[in-house]
Amino acid sequence: MSKHNNILIIDDEPDIRGLLSMTLERMGHNTHCAANMNEAKKVLAEKTFDLCLTDLKLPDGSGIDIVKLIQDSDMETPVIVITAHGSMDIAIQAMKYGAFDFINKPVDLNNLRALIKSALSIQDTIPTRQSIADIIGESTAAVELKENIAKVARSQAPVFIYGESGSGKELVARAIHKTSSRQKAPFIAVNCGAIPKELMESEFFGHIKGSFTGAHQDKQGLFQSAEGGTLFLDEVADLPMDMQVKLLRAIQEKTIRPVGSQKEVAIDVRILSATHKNLLDAIHEGSFRNDLYYRINVIEISVPSLRERKVDIELLSHALLERIANKNNADNVDISNDAVAALKNYDFPGNVRELENILERASALCGTGIIEVTDLQLNRNTASTIFSNHQSNPESSATLQVIEETPHTSETTYNPEESSLDNYLDNIEKNIILDSLEQNRWNRTTTAKVLGITFRSLRYRMKKLGIDDE
Repeated sequence: MSKHNNILIIDDEPDIRGLLSMTLERMGHNTHCAANMNEAKKVLAEKTFDLCLTDLKLPDGSGIDIVKLIQDSDMETPVIVITAHGSMDIAIQAMKYGAFDFINKPVDLNNLRALIKSALSIQDTIPTRQSIADIIGESTAAVELKENIAKVARSQAPVFIYGESGSGKELVARAIHKTSSRQKAPFIAVNCGAIPKELMESEFFGHIKGSFTGAHQDKQGLFQSAEGGTLFLDEVADLPMDMQVKLLRAIQEKTIRPVGSQKEVAIDVRILSATHKNLLDAIHEGSFRNDLYYRINVIEISVPSLRERKVDIELLSHALLERIANKNNADNVDISNDAVAALKNYDFPGNVRELENILERASALCGTGIIEVTDLQLNRNTASTIFSNHQSNPESSATLQVIEETPHTSETTYNPEESSLDNYLDNIEKNIILDSLEQNRWNRTTTAKVLGITFRSLRYRMKKLGIDDE
């Protein structure tokens, strides 16, 4: 960030204009003031500014009008909107139109200085957007996704990332962070469904020593760990209701209160969230708060499924194979045109994550250094995927789909009169393992890797299901 940036201040109160101007000039910036919308239009037509601070309410317009004016022009000037207490909905609307961020009155000068530094530093990130290159693909859907990442990176608005499991939601979140003015600060990702409910408040907000049994020392929470950077809430739909209330308050007030503390701590964190679930359905079901939805969903990015971008499969395959080789410290494995064509004809219920799993398995099994169609084992992949799902959710109806994929299974429908559901599912699991063992010549190490489970887990399941170790 360079010194002597030109900053436009728009406010109808002379005292506030004077305070802001003095603060900014002490930071080494040049300021120009306007008292209303009309004056601001004239100044913007004559001069170029690196930043604009505008009050939300103006005598002849609003801060949102300023945001729209700048967005509709060729200017790339970030806009910070100054809002009165209780104007959160309008501030959120301003961010939807492209405002960089907002700050509440009375203005905390320390928070203002930090926000100004963040807004001005975004100019340094515009020429290089290397992190978007992590999103591999040249399809229309991939290009649109990259463009959306570049756009939202210029704002501080909360972003909701929606997409199927395995489509790359965390990759998108990381790209937004790396392309933003926060790129040098921490990126903290958390799976909301993986934190025990009783520890959730402490994990998010921290705690002080002695606040509860086992709190032997002060602990910094996720919000404080992400200070100045980005907090990515994956599977946000899994948050319990009481935690949703606390998260809503943290986003609105930009403060948190550690467990056991009487003091609130100011935070400077951008919130990105994601889920594979439909939050509107969750709202209708009463499991997700409507007001929180509109706070985290200021900007929405939809991550396309792999089915929507099959033209990218060849590029993705080569990139993933290179990554797999580097990870395993092995020689690069190539893939034949026929194998690529087979992948393009596959449905990919698990999206890019499933593609990576297929390629990692195929690269381990192919003996020529070139993956062929038979190495992909696509007919068995759905069975393996459902097998893994069954371990985490034995009652999942998706498990029943495996019947059509496993040659050992003769039944096609579940008949509760003939056996219990547990026995039926055990039989499916047994057939999957037997099929995989035979495919891999009873090599248990390879079989475990193909099925996506540990060697120890495979031994346990074989014993449980009465499969003889031949």
